Amino acid sequence: MLSRTEYSGNQTLDLPRGKRFHGWVSLVITAMSLSTAAVHGAPLPEQHTVAITNVTVVDVATGRLSGLRTVIADSGRIVSNVPSHDAHIPVQAVRVDGRGRFLIPGLVDMHVHFFNLSSHRPPNDWSFPLYIANGVTAVREMRGDATSMVLVSRWRKAFDAGEFAVPRILAAGIAVDGKSAQDAALQVNAAADAGADFIKVFSEVPTTHWRAILAAAKARALPVAGHVPAGVTLLDAAAAGQRTSEHLMQAYEACSSIETQLLDERINLQGDALVERRDAQEARVLAAFDRGTCGRVAKTLAATGQAQVPTLVLANEDSLDSTSMNADSRWRYLRADERARWQNFLAGYTAQDAALAQQRWPIARRIVAAMRDAGVPIMTGTDAPMPGVYPGFSLHEEMAMLVESGLTPREALRSATLAPAEFLHIAATAGSVAVGKRADLVLLDADPTKDIHNTRRINAVLVDGRLLRRADLDALLNEAAIGQR
Repeated sequence: MLSRTEYSGNQTLDLPRGKRFHGWVSLVITAMSLSTAAVHGAPLPEQHTVAITNVTVVDVATGRLSGLRTVIADSGRIVSNVPSHDAHIPVQAVRVDGRGRFLIPGLVDMHVHFFNLSSHRPPNDWSFPLYIANGVTAVREMRGDATSMVLVSRWRKAFDAGEFAVPRILAAGIAVDGKSAQDAALQVNAAADAGADFIKVFSEVPTTHWRAILAAAKARALPVAGHVPAGVTLLDAAAAGQRTSEHLMQAYEACSSIETQLLDERINLQGDALVERRDAQEARVLAAFDRGTCGRVAKTLAATGQAQVPTLVLANEDSLDSTSMNADSRWRYLRADERARWQNFLAGYTAQDAALAQQRWPIARRIVAAMRDAGVPIMTGTDAPMPGVYPGFSLHEEMAMLVESGLTPREALRSATLAPAEFLHIAATAGSVAVGKRADLVLLDADPTKDIHNTRRINAVLVDGRLLRRADLDALLNEAAIGQR
């Protein structure tokens, strides 16, 4: 199930189901510093008044399609959204022909990693243009530290100024574990003082520490998100106030007929021992999936309001191999040290891992289907750039996998737009195409409500009202590839 990862709190923590790696060797390229973290690239276009004419607007809340509309953006906000025959387009506006096209809000990846704290490599700023070129205009950064928060602040300012192609960072978290419950609480306070937007927890955190983290975070008005600890049930975590479960952590156990037995076998374990015991149980967990139990758990979970970020792109890794990865046209966008990390990962990917992946994917789909049917909030996230998970591109794969798991295309779109906005309490300014909201928009050449794969047919992207046409997006990708040579 889980093993060591770049994105855990230290070198001995776990990584999401399906991304095992045995014998990890850190790629210590260079210590992260502010001097090496500067992003170099062409600035984004200036903010102009932009009028997208005769376009069909997708209402991500209802799934309805509008008649022909004209949507006008100015100074980074949507200032008009009216039937085209009623539109008054300013003379200075840059016009974009939307006829036959579909307008959706900018997409959001709610689980990304920009920092390499374990290997001390430079940040993953190479991934920024990949998000923008794929219409992913905003992200949630899942694990930083105090130094990282300084960079997050810098990147946010760069976004506001249009200095270079960087997605809007909606939230950034700091991971907390602690040598003791008291130490965990102190770490929460330090994270709050450093400017974290939320506290991240991992699977190996002991239950006592986790409860101390929840209490300290509540006192600092910070949400707690991340892995449900391996010693805690999914429903207990939700009832206690953990805002998200990432990667369906503990959902597999909750949807099995042997959850109590599994957790009893983990009692008094913590750290590596706890994670290793859970990993050893995975085949039993998957074999014991029970549809009726899963439906009942999902209904109870829905009442708590805890959101799920399934990261199905991690669960479905049965096609991961070195031949297909090296032949992938997207390989050229990875920085050299990231390519080496992916290759090292594959060197430790065993036949047992592949067999578990084949078992895991259909169970993950059934769990997501049960949650969808029960009304559990579901949001898109990818864990990019985990091996095989290409930043930006993978969000479209995630939406397609959600549809394969029972969501409608409209629901998958909502999970990538309005659902994150509601979760982050910014729906008044983001998440849909409406007057007053941020002009983070994606213009598509085909209807995504008929086929979710049409979200990949991007004609143009507005990032904070800055217009990038198809040629501009291709230039971003080309520049990204050249930068990694």
